[in-house]
Amino acid sequence: MKTQSSRDLAEKAIGKAAALGPDIDLSKYTGKSDEHDYHKDPSQMTPEEKAIMMKVGVVLDDLSQRTGTFIQQDQKPVHFSTVQEGVEVMSISEAFKKHAWLGDYWWKAVKVDADKYTAHVELNETDGYFIRTLPGVKTSFPVQACLYLGHKQLAQRVHNVVIAEEGSELHIITGCTTHPMSAGLHLGVSEFYIKKGAKITFTMIHNWAPEVEVRPRSVAIIEDDGIFLNNYVSMKPVHSMQMYPTAHCVGQNSIVRFNSVLVAPEGSHIDVGSRAILDGKGARAEIVSRTITTGGTIIARGDIQANVPDVKGHLECRGLILGEKGVIHAIPELIGRVAGVDLSHEAAVGKIAEEEVEYLMARGLTRDKATAMIVRGFLKVDIEGLPPELEAELKRAIEESEEELF
Repeated sequence: MKTQSSRDLAEKAIGKAAALGPDIDLSKYTGKSDEHDYHKDPSQMTPEEKAIMMKVGVVLDDLSQRTGTFIQQDQKPVHFSTVQEGVEVMSISEAFKKHAWLGDYWWKAVKVDADKYTAHVELNETDGYFIRTLPGVKTSFPVQACLYLGHKQLAQRVHNVVIAEEGSELHIITGCTTHPMSAGLHLGVSEFYIKKGAKITFTMIHNWAPEVEVRPRSVAIIEDDGIFLNNYVSMKPVHSMQMYPTAHCVGQNSIVRFNSVLVAPEGSHIDVGSRAILDGKGARAEIVSRTITTGGTIIARGDIQANVPDVKGHLECRGLILGEKGVIHAIPELIGRVAGVDLSHEAAVGKIAEEEVEYLMARGLTRDKATAMIVRGFLKVDIEGLPPELEAELKRAIEESEEELF
C-alpha cells in the first residue's frame, strides 16, 4: 500500500546505492513484460516452464502434497491457491483488497529507503505473495512459491509479506528461477512476522542464469518464544547477487537460525550475509554457511549483535576452494553491547586436503569420486527442526547441483 510518506522516502532514496555489492544501473532494465494469463490449474503452464520450475523444487503437476501454491511469472501472479483451512495464500494485490490492516505491516520490517532497490520496488507497480497462518494453525504440508523471470532484460519487482499468527506453524519452500540464458534483474522485498509462540521454516532455492543480477531485501521480526528457520541454497551461476537477510529477535526466548549453501562458478560474484539482532532476553541465534568457489567470488558475511544480557549466538562459516581460481572472503562479526552475553564464531577457508583424497583413493575410489565424496560431506548441513518434506527438497536440490560441480 503506497502512502505519501513511503513514496516521499522512496523518492529521496532512488539514487542511493546499496552499502554492499556492485552497483546496478536500473535504467538498463525494463519494467514491462508480456502479459501472462492466470492459470486456475498451474499444470496448464508449458512443459518448458514446468521443467524449469521443477529444478527449484516447484512441482505444478501434483499439488496434493502442498498446503498452498503461489506462482509469479515476471510481474504478474499467474496462480495462487490454498487447500488447508486457516492458511491464506494469495497475491499481495488481492490481500490488500481483503485485509484493510495489511498496511500496518507494509514496509514495517524492511525500510523503504534502505537503498535504491527498495525505493524502486515502492515507486513502481509491484506484486508478490501474501502467506499467513491463523492463530494456532499448523501447516500439514509446505506452502510452495515460485518467482519466475522469463522476459529478457526485465527488472522483476516483488514485495512479499509472511505472517505466522500466535502459536501457528508455517513451512514454506520457495524457488526463484529464470528462463535459460535470460539477462535480467530480480528485486525481491520480503517481510516476515513471527508472532508469540509461532514458527516459520522458510527454505529458498535460487537457480538463476549467468547474466542475471539479484538483489533481495528480507527482514524478520520475531516475538516471544517465536522461531524463524531460514535456509538458503544457491549453487548455479549468477552474474551478481547481494543480500543480507536480517532477523530482529525482539521477543523473550525468540530463536533464529540461518543456514546457507553457496557455490560460485567462474563469472559469479556472490555477496551474501545473515544478520541476527538479539534484543529479547533469552534470545538465541545460529548462523551456519557452507561456501564453495569453482572460479567465482564469494563474500560470506555473518553478523550477530547482542543488545541485552542472557542471549547467545554462534556463527560458523566454512569455505572450500576447488580449482586454481576463485575467492572466498569470510567476514564474521560479533558485537556485544552489554555484559552477560555469549557470542562465538568459527571460520575456515581452504582447499581439500590431499591426504583425505589419497586416503579414499587407497580404498579404491578414483580421484574424482574421492573429491566428490569429500565435497558432499562438506555441503551436508544438519538443520534442526526441518520438516521431512522440506528436508527432502533441500537434499534433492543440493544433490542435483553437486553433479554439475565435477
